[in-house]
Amino acid sequence: MDLAVLRDDMVDSLQHPSKGCLSSESVSAAMRAVPRHEFVEDDRLAYADRSFEHRGTRVLAPSAAARLLEALDADAGDSVLVVGAGVGYTPAVLAEIVGERNVHAVDITRPVVLAARRNLADAGYEGVFVDCRDGADGLPEYAPFDRILVEAAVAEPPRALVDQLAPDGRLVVPLGPGEQSLTVLRGADAGEPERRPHGTVAFAPLLVEGEQVGAIERNRTRREDRERAERARESRTGWEHDWIDWDG
Repeated sequence: MDLAVLRDDMVDSLQHPSKGCLSSESVSAAMRAVPRHEFVEDDRLAYADRSFEHRGTRVLAPSAAARLLEALDADAGDSVLVVGAGVGYTPAVLAEIVGERNVHAVDITRPVVLAARRNLADAGYEGVFVDCRDGADGLPEYAPFDRILVEAAVAEPPRALVDQLAPDGRLVVPLGPGEQSLTVLRGADAGEPERRPHGTVAFAPLLVEGEQVGAIERNRTRREDRERAERARESRTGWEHDWIDWDG
């Protein structure tokens, strides 16, 4: 099995009009260059267009990664922040485009950070900076960023990330508490940044402290379900009220 051939076939399929998710020469060339099999354990899955769970994080399908990178529209020399390091594949593709010293990635889950660092080093991108941080806080000591990519859904763009965007920068984020839209925010010298939707997507929510792998509470939905159940128990109505003895 020639992995280079599989990689070329993967990119060719993403460029095909039936998928239409990859058109820029820079992203195409970068995805052809990055050995995706270094970021997952199963070579058969590495170049299949499907997502899957791996070491506590979600590995994006190549088509999903391509959509994000196309929307980000990074250029050589841009300073880039990736919120949600994942297995390190997206930062590696960006390193091919902008230079590995210009790519910074954060993730709230420490084992994910350590795995991403190993994967990037094994694939030849040890210059990419990966740190364990709350993604909503960004990476202020390296700001401003020309491009910020958020690989998780939020109801509204975190204020810290907007503040860390260069005036002419570009922030790409899956936006919406329910149905999500891949949204591009353009930086502005004053006022609210410009927003442009780029189609619907489905991403897991951006985790906050306490929800990462290994924490007591990891899943936001489970937490909300538990809180709703507690409120329901506390709100007793109708026949559930205590019996009143009218003859007493």
